[in-house]
Amino acid sequence: MRVLEKAPAKINLSLDVLHKRSDGYHEVNMVMTTIDLADRIELKLLDENKIRIISHNRFVPDDDRNLAYQAAQLLKDRFGIQKGVAITISKCIPVAAGLAGGSSDAAATLRGLNKLWNLDLSLDDLAKLGAEIGSDVSFCVYGGTAVATGRGEKIELIDPPPHCWVVLAKPDIGVSTAEIYRHLKINDIEHPDVSGMVKAIKDQNYQEICAKLGNVLESVTMKMYPEVALIKEQMKRFGADAVLMSGSGPTVYGLVQHESRLHRVYNGLRGFCDQVYAVRMLGDRIALD
Repeated sequence: MRVLEKAPAKINLSLDVLHKRSDGYHEVNMVMTTIDLADRIELKLLDENKIRIISHNRFVPDDDRNLAYQAAQLLKDRFGIQKGVAITISKCIPVAAGLAGGSSDAAATLRGLNKLWNLDLSLDDLAKLGAEIGSDVSFCVYGGTAVATGRGEKIELIDPPPHCWVVLAKPDIGVSTAEIYRHLKINDIEHPDVSGMVKAIKDQNYQEICAKLGNVLESVTMKMYPEVALIKEQMKRFGADAVLMSGSGPTVYGLVQHESRLHRVYNGLRGFCDQVYAVRMLGDRIALD
């Protein structure tokens, strides 16, 4: 028996950091939405009681460093599962890119094993388990569009933004989220208007969504990695309606409403960056089959 799951990437439309918590994490206030760039996860029962990760991407670990592995191990431990699973991860989302690829793989693994092992858990149950793996996993369990608070694990689902194109460009570097947060100076933050973003989405006001994009980590990453700033400048120059870095980076995305301009932005960026993608905004939440 096998189960197939799609693991979509996310982008941050707004990312604010409020303060550092006593547990070492940062208190955040974010708006995230899924996009049509996704890994594919295949889960197959094994005769032997072990977890096997299969991937042809050399940057994807095949041991307990992998978040999909951790998701499977968590379910086995929590529910006393004495069955094995082979998890094949077909990567399309760039690694260490600020797009929650690893978190989405873990979330897809939770959803898939819920079916494969007949656990009969709800999405809410899976999201609570996901919070034990990583801050973005809870959101990725649901997909769609949401306000995320706490350390990112408290999820309030909201309506999806209006459909548009998203052009993503990732420079040939990896960024450590922990490192970016270490360099963040809380007292120097210019806070984005998260509530304004939520209202713009509710009103389906594309121009206001573009105006309200904001990410407090962007200036930190751009100072450490100037190529991120260069890509942002070029994306604006080629005509994207609004441009922002996602998460801790280094991926930069641009919103484009009209397809006629999409090709200009996409083709222009290909000269600066090998990893360029043009996808649609998804924004719709995932349902359990």
